Amino acid sequence: MIYRIDLNSDIGESFGAYKLGMDEEIVKHISSANIACGFHAGDPLVMDKTVRFCKENNVSVGAHPGFPDLLGFGRRNLDASFDEIRAYVIYQIGAMKAFADSHGLNLQHVKAHGALYNMAAVDEKVALAIVEAIRAVDENLICVGMAGTAMEKAAKEVGLRFACEVFADRNINPDGTLVSRKHPNAMIHDEELACKRVLKMIKEGYVEAVDGTLVQVKVDTVCVHGDNPKAVEFARKLKTVLEENGVQIVPMASFL
Repeated sequence: MIYRIDLNSDIGESFGAYKLGMDEEIVKHISSANIACGFHAGDPLVMDKTVRFCKENNVSVGAHPGFPDLLGFGRRNLDASFDEIRAYVIYQIGAMKAFADSHGLNLQHVKAHGALYNMAAVDEKVALAIVEAIRAVDENLICVGMAGTAMEKAAKEVGLRFACEVFADRNINPDGTLVSRKHPNAMIHDEELACKRVLKMIKEGYVEAVDGTLVQVKVDTVCVHGDNPKAVEFARKLKTVLEENGVQIVPMASFL
């Protein structure tokens, strides 16, 4: 059996004089990129340069909108109204779409960042605000989120394509949500274990939660991080392991 999976990474997170991540390297090992849009990270010059990196490496481009929280890197929950969240997301998608257009690329998807992503997984109001924003800009855009969440439900309600995402190096709770980064066991540091977990999620449809219970998952796209040399090497290794086990790495738009 042939499996087709997308590999994505959150990039374009540098800001002004501050450099974050190894975008030039990570794009060599992924099929889709979630590019920060200036609210939690990134700036116009970084966005432009990052889209160019993606084009040069045949990587599909997506918007990665977050809360307007540079100091907290978008990882702090914001008590924003429905209309505020919808406007935030429209604004950021619009900016990213303009840069994609300027390089002759189509914007492929939208994946919320940090606290916005986590809140949308469990809060129907937040999820609906995001998907309505996506649809308002372009109903052909793919919405990315975790399977079985409020985000998936909202996307299907408004008629958007939805890409079910799993994380290569993150532990999950029994309810399928991500373990908070505040906890010491949030990240998986054993690369061999991480690769085996991802392969099992793709081929068998389940993963072990932090308490040992088995959680059903659906995998369209796998998120890998590329913010340091070790992370880039892991992305390369994961791609190699997947391809050696009959998994094709392709942009999500090619099969959704």
